[in-house]
Order: sequence, then C-alpha cells, then structure tokens
Amino acid sequence: METFDLIIANGTVATAADVFTADIGIRGGKIVQIGQQLTGATRTLDATGKYVLPGGIDSHVHLSQPQGGGAVIADDFESGTRSALFGGNTTVLPFCLQEKGVPIRETLKDYHAQAEGECYTDVSFHLIVSDPTEQLIGQDLPALIADGYASLKVFMTYEDLRLSDGEILQTLDTARAHGATVMIHCENEDAIRFLIDKHELAGEIAPRAHAATRPVAVEREATHRAISLAEIADVPIVIVHVSNGQSIEEIARGRARGLKIIGETCPQYLTLTAKDLEGMDWEGAKYVCSPPPRDEAAQAECWTGLENGTFDLFSSDHCPFRYDDDRGKLTPLGRKNFRHIPNGIPGVETRLPILFSQGVMAGRISLERFVALTATNHARTYGLYPQKGTIAIGSDADITIWDPEARRTIRHADLHDACDYTPYEGIEVTGWPETVVLNGAVVIDRGVLTGTKGQGRYCPATPKKTPANT
Repeated sequence: METFDLIIANGTVATAADVFTADIGIRGGKIVQIGQQLTGATRTLDATGKYVLPGGIDSHVHLSQPQGGGAVIADDFESGTRSALFGGNTTVLPFCLQEKGVPIRETLKDYHAQAEGECYTDVSFHLIVSDPTEQLIGQDLPALIADGYASLKVFMTYEDLRLSDGEILQTLDTARAHGATVMIHCENEDAIRFLIDKHELAGEIAPRAHAATRPVAVEREATHRAISLAEIADVPIVIVHVSNGQSIEEIARGRARGLKIIGETCPQYLTLTAKDLEGMDWEGAKYVCSPPPRDEAAQAECWTGLENGTFDLFSSDHCPFRYDDDRGKLTPLGRKNFRHIPNGIPGVETRLPILFSQGVMAGRISLERFVALTATNHARTYGLYPQKGTIAIGSDADITIWDPEARRTIRHADLHDACDYTPYEGIEVTGWPETVVLNGAVVIDRGVLTGTKGQGRYCPATPKKTPANT
C-alpha cells in the first residue's frame, strides 16, 4: 500500500533555522512526514547531492498592472508566473493597483479575473492604495483586510500615485487597527521634480539622468520620514527596494528606538550601477528603475545589510517592459526624454540564482539565511506562514531541488518571461533550481515544464493579530 504520493529522498534539507539530511513524504499536497528511509510512494525523487529548499516566494512582483504614457507591462499572469516557476519560485505576490475614481473592489474583481486559470505558481495579492477616500479608509480596507487582503502598498513618489503624509498616516492607522502590513516606496517626489526640471533646462534628458534626479538623498529623506510616520501611527512597516547604506542606517536607527521595520532589497542593487544607465543609443533605458542602481560602494552596503540581518526580504521588484517596443521602454515620449521611460526591470526568474550564487556559494550568507531571505520571511511578513515558506509537517508541499554545482551564464534567450532582455545578461552563476514541486505536484522536472497553466491557486493572507482584532 502506498503511503505517500511523492517522496523526495536523500537530499540536504534546509529551513530558515536548520540544515539536515532527510526524506520528505508528501500526500494530498502537504508535507506529512520528514524522516529517514521513507518508502511507499507513487513516485520518488532522488535528491542525493542536491539541496531541498522551500519554494521561493517573491513578494514584490508587478504583473498585468496598468501603466500610463502608452506603456504596457510585458508580463501577464501566464508568462510572469511561468518565469517565476522556472526560477525556483512557487508563490508570487503581485500588486492590485487602485486607479483613482474606481472602487477598489471593482479593481480587485478585474484583477482576479485576469489571474483566473492563468497561473503556474500560487499567488496572493497586495493592494496599492492611491485614492484614500473616506469610503476606502473607513469601510473598504477594513473589510478587504478581513477577507485576506492583508498587505497594502503606498507611494511617496510618482505624481499619480503618491500620498501625502496625512494620507499615509490614515492608511497606517487603518492597517494598525485591522492587522494589515504596509509597504512604503520611499522617495521624495518634490525633490525629484525639482531635479528633473533642472536637468531638462540643462538639456540633460538621456536615460543616465534618471539616476542623477533620484539621488541617495531623496531615498534617505523619504525613508526617515516613512519611519517617523510609522512611529507616530505605532505600526510596523516594510521599506521596499532599499538601494544604499544611508537608507539602511535609517532602518537601523529606527530599530534601535524599538520600532519594527522590515527591510527589503533586490538583485539590481547588488549587481547593477548607475553607469549601466549610460548605455549608447538609449540602451540605458533598459536599467531605468526606481530607486535607481547606485555605485559599487552602495552594492557593498546592501550586501552587508543582507549578511547582518538589516534586510529581511530579498525580492525581485519584477516590473518588466520590453525594450525594443513602442509600448515598452521606447515609447514615443520615452525615446525623447528620460522622465517618460517606464520605470521597472525584469528579474523574477533570476532573483534566486543570483543570490544563491553570489551569496551562498560565495560564502557571504548561509543556506539558512538564503531560505529566510527568499521564502520564510516573505511568508511571515505577509500572512502566509506556516502554510508557505518552510519545510514542515502540515505545510504546503512547495519545494525546490537545487543543483549546487550547476554552472550557467544568464541569457535572456534561456528565460521564460515575455520581455525581450534581462538586465543581468552575461552574469555567471553557480547553482540552479532544477526541479520544482508545487502543492505536491512536480511542475518543473529537471528543467522541463511539467505543470500546467492554471495549476496555481490564490492564497488569502491572514491579518496580524492586534489589540483591535484579538
């Protein structure tokens, strides 16, 4: 009699807390036993010499998101989650963007419809708050948080998205009362507009000006202000896509005052610099994202943040636009002026291999730290733990088997998104996810897609317990 649907045998298993050799028994999509010499399965995967890790969770991904200025984001749910799966991810958290004047439930219904039947990975949604009306703050958000939409994002930049300090405080107060987690994009929009105007007057309109008009100071100031607002509202926050040491210092100072601040960084801040935006013939547009890449010193500071625990999350901020496309980076306006180049770069498929190679294999971080940064802490932060993000009895059987000796050179031709380039072209990595298990089903088998579109499920998040909802 078969006891298990699947056994993963003889692998080196890692969680955020431990590394050990064991077999994993899976039944009904769940991990039901962890032990030695398990037998009695419909199928057994031999993981001898391989690492058996929780499936990656990328909690900062933009898919099918509305854009202005004639641009269209490259990845929908089908291509984006397929790319994520090949990169060793089993859950992604994209953003549902509330457009001004549209009820957020209507937007959410449309977003679910786009995802339905299209996903190769499991998904859970963040809500972007761009129009914090009394109805939204007082009624809609509390009800949505209770329904499992327990993470919100607010912007301090982008004219059509940014909230005032008062609006941020209102959103933070609602989050505190109902147990939501708030992510904040920290850049000072007024300072950016001032610098853009100066550059345009000087005729500096090439892509490299994007980095010059978003210097470290605008991120550092906004980070300090966001932390101050969170302190006033008495609520934890997530500072997303941190790019430099000065902003890291603001997080450390806030924590020293006893505040709960979660820090996130991304591959672009470990591998790219502002010099990449200087590419000939407008190719610097490929690297336009916000905050922009900095310099080698900032890269080292971000590595230190990953190593010493300042950063809790390592996400891709996958926001893909095709380069050679008049609806992508090179819109008619984007070809003429950096300010109109769509912000964002692809990276959901390469996030894990880059950190595994440059972090684990280079000896910068431990395997346990890798698991925490890429899976467990995401699940804990956004209300999906312990269903997701760990290898434990009762958890979803979302597992990635890594070959730590595999050597590859990242080429867009080998990737699976709908973009037409990768900013990480030519980076050599050691270690690659070769087999992926989603909810107990083998969906990537030694590099071959065996899962089907629509196999991914939607996962509601659990709000945090607060004095208001205990």
